Amino acid sequence: MPQTDAIDRDTHISTLAIVGPGLIGGSIAAALRVKGRVKQILGVGRNQASLAKALELGLIDKVVSVEEAATQADVILLATPVGATQALLQQMLPYLRDDTIITDAGSTKADVAKVAQEVLGLKAKNFVPGHPIAGSEATGPTAARADLYEGRVAILTPLEVNSEVVKETVTQLWRSCGARVLLMGAETHDQVLASVSHVPHFLSSVFMWQVASASDSDLRLAVAGSGFRDFTRIAAGSPEVWRDIFLSNRDAVLHELREVRMAFERAEQALHEADGPALEEFLERAALARRLWASRSGLV
Repeated sequence: MPQTDAIDRDTHISTLAIVGPGLIGGSIAAALRVKGRVKQILGVGRNQASLAKALELGLIDKVVSVEEAATQADVILLATPVGATQALLQQMLPYLRDDTIITDAGSTKADVAKVAQEVLGLKAKNFVPGHPIAGSEATGPTAARADLYEGRVAILTPLEVNSEVVKETVTQLWRSCGARVLLMGAETHDQVLASVSHVPHFLSSVFMWQVASASDSDLRLAVAGSGFRDFTRIAAGSPEVWRDIFLSNRDAVLHELREVRMAFERAEQALHEADGPALEEFLERAALARRLWASRSGLV
């Protein structure tokens, strides 16, 4: 297979292009550099100040255009809002080599898979949708960390047309960053992530908006403590990124919000009726589930 010329069995990538070398893309660059798995990293993006910072930090070696990345890179990673995927692929298509592998790090997968197949046609065989389950409310290349993916999960939702070589290349890329790779269908990914990632961010943002909009918001924020900090941390994430996530996975998010509303009603009813045993049972089940998850995941 032609891909083996640029990428050996130890996943040494000759030229990697990262579209969006911020927290996610920059952390991949940093990890691969530390592990000695890449020779050259090209940076692509709209924000020239961000690209200059990534260059200064050594995350990338050179700033190039989308077209130059398509002609020069052996592997291209799209670390951009999912809403930008279609335009980027359309811009790349006329310049893409037949052996260039493309993957992404977007938080929704069914829409990305559909767009890749529609835009790339036969070259979609080299596109593997992906999503690392790692991140931070911090943004930009200064937030990038070489250890961001250590012990974390990276989900891949391969297309039926992907060859084993292409899938293995992207799998080893993430393993080189320290991640554990899980394979699943795109629809399954979107349903599950709506519950454990997208809805939590939605709820955190709604709550933060409500507090900030209150007439006495300054007083509330002045006395807010660690519980408030933990619950609202993710609300500080990129509005552009999360807007695209909510819209692209709208049906699954709306379904989960209906389920959450039912849980709210059950807990609220116990509170309204001053039903201590029912409220305690509700809280106990939630507490036990959280402790079990923490013990299994290693996260707190």
